[in-house]
Amino acid sequence: MPQTFKEFCAEVYGNTYTAKQERLIAEAVAASRNGTISSSKAAEIETAAQKEAIKQATIAGIRHYADTEAALIWRAVYETHVHRKSGIDNADTIAKVVSADQSWKKSSGHAFEEMVKILGTAALQDSGIEIILQRDLHTIIKAGELDNEPRDISWLKEQIAASIFDLYAIVHKDGKQYCFGCIQSKTSIRDRVTRDREPSMQAMQSFFWSTVVVLDGEYLKNPKFVNMVNGGTAEHQHNGWHGMYVFSDQYTQGRIYPIDIDFTTFREHAIKAANYWLTQRQWFNMDWKAED
Repeated sequence: MPQTFKEFCAEVYGNTYTAKQERLIAEAVAASRNGTISSSKAAEIETAAQKEAIKQATIAGIRHYADTEAALIWRAVYETHVHRKSGIDNADTIAKVVSADQSWKKSSGHAFEEMVKILGTAALQDSGIEIILQRDLHTIIKAGELDNEPRDISWLKEQIAASIFDLYAIVHKDGKQYCFGCIQSKTSIRDRVTRDREPSMQAMQSFFWSTVVVLDGEYLKNPKFVNMVNGGTAEHQHNGWHGMYVFSDQYTQGRIYPIDIDFTTFREHAIKAANYWLTQRQWFNMDWKAED
């Protein structure tokens, strides 16, 4: 019986992956001092082998089965990859796992945003400050209830339209309410952090308090991510946020601060930021630091 396109793609993927992995391992072992490789190097090799296998299997599949939709070839390679990583070889089961994962990513991000809103606002009770979601700010602006200057409101509308920030900090003063802070919430520091740094810097340049609350700071073990927050290097000269608040005390450094369920440090910094914003906003640039 002739091979199906799925069988063909699986064969090319498997052969390519094995050949690439074995070659890279041999090279790494030969280059090492003790004839072994680290777990991080093994992971790096696996990633490289996967990329090569996906690429070659897809190209070969499209060429060999010209009458088959490219999307079906891609799907076959995907299923082969998932099977290799998980041991699952049933297409329906794979589809359910993928659907569940996509559902988690969609729901968990929004759930974390609301968690930050609840915990932040609770911590700031009686301070005149509250943390609100993007949609809440949109409602306030639409109702004409935000007392910022017109240029602020115009800028905030742009951020809302592009869904740049997840939450905002509001301060109430003399019967008026002002938006003084822009907040990003991230379950992982790696999650789109490079893309989110630039809008944060623009917020600071527009004299807003710009912060990010992070659930998992694992990637802060990498100096690159620390430098993106604190600045001071050739690649990242300026700080990316006024402060990053992480649910861990392992990564405290410069503008990276630990927080717990009580949001104590966040509360202290928010109050300082609001007071400074209300009284000396013209100096509220990216150099502002809560401890100063």
